[in-house]
Amino acid sequence: MPELPEVETVRRGLERQVTGFSIERVEVLRARAIAAPPDPAGFRAALEGCTVEAWQRRGKYLMAPLSRGGEDAGHWGVHLRMTGQFLWLGEAMEPCRHTRVRFWNSAGQELRFVDTRSFGEMWWVPPGQPLDSVITGLKRLGPEPFTTMFSPAYLQAKLAGSSRPIKNALLDQALVAGVGNIYADESLFLSGIAPQTPSGRLDVGRLERLHRALVDVLTTSIGAGGTTFSDFRDLTGTNGNYGNAAWVYRRGGEPCRSCGTLIRRDKLGGRSSHWCPSCQS
Repeated sequence: MPELPEVETVRRGLERQVTGFSIERVEVLRARAIAAPPDPAGFRAALEGCTVEAWQRRGKYLMAPLSRGGEDAGHWGVHLRMTGQFLWLGEAMEPCRHTRVRFWNSAGQELRFVDTRSFGEMWWVPPGQPLDSVITGLKRLGPEPFTTMFSPAYLQAKLAGSSRPIKNALLDQALVAGVGNIYADESLFLSGIAPQTPSGRLDVGRLERLHRALVDVLTTSIGAGGTTFSDFRDLTGTNGNYGNAAWVYRRGGEPCRSCGTLIRRDKLGGRSSHWCPSCQS
């Protein structure tokens, strides 16, 4: 599933290519891609004739204000889920069988949403309605990792007394928005913390290292265009490059890049965790 760096990479691509995009026509090829309104015809009617304004990101969600004739026309929201991706096409091209929604402007340029697993979702939020009243998952999100709200002191307060493994805690979107399996594993390695460590046992010093490692690895991955291990691509179809430099993620059985010890791959809370038993404790 795309995590914060991948979604931010897509947001930046949409910002460059699609801000100011006037939607002349919408085609919904798979109804389940539209979460709200409940009928694809309503979604088409809401977006056709709109101009897309500046794209925003919250956690793993993407949102763009819409205008029609200079008036507020609501918001367009997107969640890529596991395999969703946008493609920008400057000229006509036949859609692949995984194409779910297509958007054209008057020049015939197309923004295409492709989703192999078909879990991605789109919403239209009517003017004047809070985004989280329609995109209800926004209500459950914790602070963004790059904000002042997310700090070692915040982590200490939230994790105090918890027996939950720190890896599981980092995957909780209510603790910190946008972090998933890749960057939880990478930040725990960089901070020297074993994934199964009970959250409440981490002292301030270790939480400071974890906070710094998480911010650093997210920043590095955004700079590399995110991570591609299977499906993720940016708007031009280009892979993310961070995966080539990953310290532990998906490197089970390979030597640690730091000490040479074989990387372990263990199940924790139903998810794979990759870690070095020598560098992390």
